[in-house]
Amino acid sequence: MNSVSAATAGAAVFVWFGMVLAISFLEAPLKFRAPGVTIPIGLGIGRIVFRALHLVELVLVVITLAAVAAGGPGTPVVVLTAVVAVVLAAQLGVIRPRLNRRSDRVLAGERLPRSHAHWYYVGLETIKAVALLVLGVLLLAA
Repeated sequence: MNSVSAATAGAAVFVWFGMVLAISFLEAPLKFRAPGVTIPIGLGIGRIVFRALHLVELVLVVITLAAVAAGGPGTPVVVLTAVVAVVLAAQLGVIRPRLNRRSDRVLAGERLPRSHAHWYYVGLETIKAVALLVLGVLLLAA
């Protein structure tokens, strides 16, 4: 893979990886432990934060896809790039709409049990984080 494409994709991937770790695995669970943060307040904050994260992720996936496509990568880089793109598409196109509908209901005052969709999102987020880390390391070695 050419060095400019590898450096560009690598930078995007590591920024993306850091954001996923900071928001999904640190901010999201911790906000509910803060004094005075109720479920509705936490959901409202989470929706704003994840909307912003997902917009940035869309920019980063486009940068990554373009850099990888231009760089002549090997099969492992292509496969991992596809994995992170497909996982993001599943999160945004399938799971997030379900979570938004559920959070709309909670914000309207309904009391609902924890959603299974939330666990699917977390599972995909874990897969995405691992794939981003491995992809970033491969791009560093390119």
